[in-house]
Amino acid sequence: MPVIYPSRFQKERDALDASDLKVVVLIPCFNEAAAIGGVVRDFRKSLPEAEIYVYDNNSTDDTARVAAEAGAIVRFEPRQGKGHVVRRMFADVEADIFVMVDGDDTYDAGAARKMVDTMLHEGLDIVNGVRVPETGTAYRPGHAFGNKALSGLVRTIFGRGTTDMLSGYRVFSRRFVKSFPMMSRGFEIETELTIHALELQMPVGEVAGRFKDRAAGSESKLRSIQDGMRILGTIVRILRQERPLPVFGAAAALLALASLGLASPVVLEYLETGLVPRLPTAVLAASMMILAFLMGVAGLILDTVTRGRQEAKRMHYMAVPGVLSELGMRRPAPGVALEKT
Repeated sequence: MPVIYPSRFQKERDALDASDLKVVVLIPCFNEAAAIGGVVRDFRKSLPEAEIYVYDNNSTDDTARVAAEAGAIVRFEPRQGKGHVVRRMFADVEADIFVMVDGDDTYDAGAARKMVDTMLHEGLDIVNGVRVPETGTAYRPGHAFGNKALSGLVRTIFGRGTTDMLSGYRVFSRRFVKSFPMMSRGFEIETELTIHALELQMPVGEVAGRFKDRAAGSESKLRSIQDGMRILGTIVRILRQERPLPVFGAAAALLALASLGLASPVVLEYLETGLVPRLPTAVLAASMMILAFLMGVAGLILDTVTRGRQEAKRMHYMAVPGVLSELGMRRPAPGVALEKT
């Protein structure tokens, strides 16, 4: 029987690179003619083996022309919103490793190689690009505060999270992309991407990279308050979907406490006099207690449904090979095999 020397595995792992896998760079764009040419050229230098796709989202400037002249494959998504563009990119493009970055030339293309290598060497499904501002104007204080607050909220709810949840610079494995049931339409897509990884307990990593000021002539599409509220709403919606028992259980507990608070004086008065003069209060207390029981039962039922749905998502996720599995299928098995005589 063959004998495998385990010491060879680390050497094989250290030698991994993306040359055996298909790498693509996905760039969603809306009116980024001033920046997109530089973004495409920078990523072509950083990842020369990658195909670069620019998805134009109804731009009114020359974004598509500039991107094509820079060497990108240009495609179009007519439905307005970053969520629609990302959904289209994930559905249309086939690859083993997906690098997604905004087209505003604020992210460091040089970090892409390290992000891809981190995914390969550690067998990750998502690598998040953590923004490190180069200047005081690159990352507005309001955006930084909102990002920190929302990232902390997700870590509190789901037990773990990322340092920079709202970063637009990420690397995904194929099994992440093809198992992601995307529902968002706008900038809340980053939140949904993060929570999907947390829910399926995927291996996640982070790589820090420089965050620059926007290119001259490029304007931010982010509306701080409106988009922040949409992101918060997405967190609440996903919390209700993925953690129904705590949500409905908390509502049931509040209703039960309110019911007991209303019923206590009515019950005491009945015990003393044998009368129920405050009948509307008694009816209200009884109704609230019934609602509390209904909320609790609904939470239990939805929790069972959610677990079944999570198991189905996990099975679909496991059905797609990871990056290390893809490399293993394309290369000879690692290790030295010797036949016993």
